[in-house]
Amino acid sequence: MIDGYGRTINYLRLSVTELCNLRCRYCMPEEGVCKLRHDQMLTEDEMIRAVRAAASLGMNKVRITGGEPLVKPNILSICRRVAAVRGITETVLTTNATRLAAFARSLREAGIRRVNVSLDTLNPERYAFITRRGVLAEALQGIEAALDAGFDKVKINAVLIGGFNDDEVPDLAALTRRWPVDVRFIELMPMPGDTLFGEHAYISADKALAMLPDAVPVPEHDGVARLYRLPGAQGNIGLISPLSNHFCAECNRLRLTADGHLKPCLHSRDEISVKGMTEEEMAEAMRRAVAMKPKQHDPLSCSERSRAARQMNQIGG
Repeated sequence: MIDGYGRTINYLRLSVTELCNLRCRYCMPEEGVCKLRHDQMLTEDEMIRAVRAAASLGMNKVRITGGEPLVKPNILSICRRVAAVRGITETVLTTNATRLAAFARSLREAGIRRVNVSLDTLNPERYAFITRRGVLAEALQGIEAALDAGFDKVKINAVLIGGFNDDEVPDLAALTRRWPVDVRFIELMPMPGDTLFGEHAYISADKALAMLPDAVPVPEHDGVARLYRLPGAQGNIGLISPLSNHFCAECNRLRLTADGHLKPCLHSRDEISVKGMTEEEMAEAMRRAVAMKPKQHDPLSCSERSRAARQMNQIGG
């Protein structure tokens, strides 16, 4: 599909749950989310119906996300069925990795090709603080299990937070020397309801790059990330800058929330419900969602918050 600004839309981000075993401070409230009834959420069959509809429109990539997808009891069945949809050539998953050690091989066998892991710090105390309940060792074990399972690529996503983890940029980047992984630094997005981090928390991806004087540009293309590499590294460093240098002109995705709402833009209130629709009706809704995609999102800064009207865990990270 081509949107009104000439962008090819070939990527569906499918949230399978709003729930998570962690409570990351920039993602969801400490008390968790108000749990919706089962009949308010997409069923597994509806998720697969949506993926088939997306594939019928030319989408070939699906990212399975949450919340935390590995808390979903039927996650392996969902992954297996998504990967088997005709036309879907790339099925990937985003996780906090704390449960990944137990799931890695089964996910690979189910057809997941790549895994993205959210990891903002290598300090156990900071990890417990930012996640409110997580154990760093479990996430690191999950990463190692993913590497052992033989995924095509393992990426580590670190949200840049001034005054919290900006002093760890070199240590996080050095994981590309320790393991064959990519480490991507992402600017903190001011989502609705997030009042913890003040103006000092918003640091640009370029400031992170300045802390890595040995990093050299890599000509490869990796979606929205600008790539660099440290000498002797096994993987790349990526910089993702939704605030300082937004990449709306390259946006190629739709998001489908766990309660069945298509979001044409992460930072817009606009949504289209597909709950209860047939595959043909879902395909038509996706065409309408693509037609609604804005040229770019409204300005984002510490004083100009996202208009998404949902927490990140309710959208799909």
